[in-house]
Amino acid sequence: MKAVGGDIPVETAHDLFVIGGGINGCGIARDAAGRGFSVALAEMNDFASGTSSAATKLIHGGLRYLEHYEFRLVREALMEREVLWAMAPHIIWPMRFVLPFQKGSVRPAWLVRLGLFLYDHLGGRKLLPPTRTLDLKQDPAGKPLKPIFGRAFEYSDGWVDDARLVVLNARDASQRGALVLHRSQVISARREAGLWRIETRDAAGEVTQHRARMLINAAGPWVDKVISGVLGRNDVRNVRLVQGSHIVVRRKFTDPRAYFFQNPDGRIIFAIPYEQDFTLIGTTDRDYTGDPRQVAITDDEIDYLCAAASEYFAEPVHRKDIVWTYSGVRPLFDDGATKAQEATRDYVLKVEGKTGEAPLLNVFGGKLTTYRRLAEHALEKIGEAIGDKGAPWTAGSHLPGGAFGPEDYDREVAALRARFPFLSERHAQRLVRCYGTDATQLLDASGLPEILGRHFGGTLYEAEVRWLIDNEWAVTAEDILWRRTKQGLFLSREEVAVLEEYLEGVGARRKAG
Repeated sequence: MKAVGGDIPVETAHDLFVIGGGINGCGIARDAAGRGFSVALAEMNDFASGTSSAATKLIHGGLRYLEHYEFRLVREALMEREVLWAMAPHIIWPMRFVLPFQKGSVRPAWLVRLGLFLYDHLGGRKLLPPTRTLDLKQDPAGKPLKPIFGRAFEYSDGWVDDARLVVLNARDASQRGALVLHRSQVISARREAGLWRIETRDAAGEVTQHRARMLINAAGPWVDKVISGVLGRNDVRNVRLVQGSHIVVRRKFTDPRAYFFQNPDGRIIFAIPYEQDFTLIGTTDRDYTGDPRQVAITDDEIDYLCAAASEYFAEPVHRKDIVWTYSGVRPLFDDGATKAQEATRDYVLKVEGKTGEAPLLNVFGGKLTTYRRLAEHALEKIGEAIGDKGAPWTAGSHLPGGAFGPEDYDREVAALRARFPFLSERHAQRLVRCYGTDATQLLDASGLPEILGRHFGGTLYEAEVRWLIDNEWAVTAEDILWRRTKQGLFLSREEVAVLEEYLEGVGARRKAG
């Protein structure tokens, strides 16, 4: 057994040990490392392999949360949209949403107008355009819809590549000095002599000991399992697990705007342009009691999403149209709501520990949009527990690759093609959307006789795969195809098998060398 901090002085232990490599854990680790805290973070699988890569991929205020009176959450989320856009304009960008309306809709027009008025004025909007009313008989947004829809409201929110948001926070935390333990599970944690003594087990089965002044439980759907299994408590129920599933179909419309559809049961779904050639439709809300690692879309959910979208689109959505599905489990704070869709989307932070004991911070709930503010609030709790270091800093920062103006995306694409003229327009666009200014470094660092190297399918080449292995902890084909990129949508089974064989060879060479 290797010991890290086993019998070393207190002053050389980590300040913080974070359990969980989703958006909340990585966001807290990044903020803390940037303030000067000594941080370690452990993720048992891949970054964003749970809830954080299974979202509807929106940076949004949560229009529907207004009807549940979650004004604090909505205001905070609305204010974060432009902050996050400026932090990472390569993976976050504005999107307009079209909300079709007809007489007899589940929400009356006056209520929708009121909600959108609050949406426009509650969160300090500066750059995003305001709400407007559309005549769907004249506006192109009406073309894919049934002719019964004559009017719509159009409003602003944002889009995010959720899994890349997570890994970029992990990268930045590491660059700022955090110890990032990928595919390393926390198997025990106990208080000892005023510190936490933590054991992790990596993918090779090696067990390592760590010590820390404070433990952060940001394990998402596993947050209660950490409390019960790792910390040894019984009868723990802080979170309500809610399954959300999505389907991806061949492109249903060419308009760059997304749709917000109201269903007769009061729930809503989105239909969103996705990876140029597809439409993303979701999400569902249903309580979940199984293992979060085994979550998968159900037949009932597929039927629901197809039927709900078909109520609006002139061309119905059928099962045969589906090219991919994904599901995730949202760890919502259990507020006792009767229905899953009514449970709060706000986050709750709870510090535990008696005087003289090493403190524990449990993180319940949270959203992609508010992850940065959640991290700031967590650092306030951490400061109260073990002392402050540094001041809030992330609001004006950039994530890796994001140090360019939100309006400069096209210029970045043009510059990349000028430097590497063999890139197609589509390939250059995708590289800038994934890596921003790091796209140039990715290609410059390839070290291959031909810069791109081996072609695996779609726009995925060896240079990018090597970059992801060396810089973003990618290990498996799933890591690369579905979290670091979405090239899984474009590769055949045979091409995926070739990539898997290549990665096995890389892994074998690393073990041998």
